[in-house]
Amino acid sequence: MSASSSPPLNIDHVAHFVPESEAAATALTQLGFTLTPFSAQSHRTEAGGPLVPAGTGNRCVMLRQGYVEFLTPTHDTPNAQQLRTAIARYTGVHLIAFGTSTPHEDHARLEREGFTPLPPIALQREAQTIDGTATARFTVVRVPPAVMAEGRIQFCQHHTPRVVWQPRWLDHANHAVGLAGALLCVADPAAAAQRYARFSGLPAVQRGNVWRLDSARGCLWLMDAASLRETWGAVAPTLPWIAGYVIDSDDMRITAMQVNGTRHGERIAVVLPPALGGVIVFQAAGSAPWA
Repeated sequence: MSASSSPPLNIDHVAHFVPESEAAATALTQLGFTLTPFSAQSHRTEAGGPLVPAGTGNRCVMLRQGYVEFLTPTHDTPNAQQLRTAIARYTGVHLIAFGTSTPHEDHARLEREGFTPLPPIALQREAQTIDGTATARFTVVRVPPAVMAEGRIQFCQHHTPRVVWQPRWLDHANHAVGLAGALLCVADPAAAAQRYARFSGLPAVQRGNVWRLDSARGCLWLMDAASLRETWGAVAPTLPWIAGYVIDSDDMRITAMQVNGTRHGERIAVVLPPALGGVIVFQAAGSAPWA
């Protein structure tokens, strides 16, 4: 399938891997985000298999478009060990999920392109609603950990969006409303961009020292460490590094008062504390891509 005929993807969510949920929650609250309650995750490791604990739990910052997840290992499982191994490299963003409505087509494309995808898995977690407890269900397509060196790059289909995007979690003191993209810091942006183009079916375009992939909603930006530091003031602890993400605000005046970041033209960059790791770039909703 060519990029032009691929089903539409979006940047559905990104996820921090953090060692301590409470420390991360405190830092996020100070930045003006509303958090969902902690939720333990379960999954089926094979189609039709039993539902078993994943050994991880999460809290989320739900946005009107997209969301940010904060994952913590809770038990001794293979999934939890993957998180601990990633956290040993750095605390911060280790996951980017493309939102999809056709996970099996994405799986087929990954096979054709030589990414050796793992079988699609059914993931679920319990969520509190105003009416009680409901189950949020997802289909996720992943590749083996070593295939995408930047982190856990995957596809996610939501089967229960009303359970995930509950209106009571969508308002934030900092006026964040949407996930506009993710920032990747790599040694060779051109080579990485072409690999992501094959992975996603989205074309990669060069803008100066930066490469960009545009989805139906949200972008991926790939740059080297010098460009990242010059543009957003963030210093890479290692390479490759998923440096952070861009968030839309519907009132940048209030955002500026809440987050206390560094101005970069019309945008504000916030280098996050160690409990979270990485950088958030806030911009006005509807802004054109910065590169």
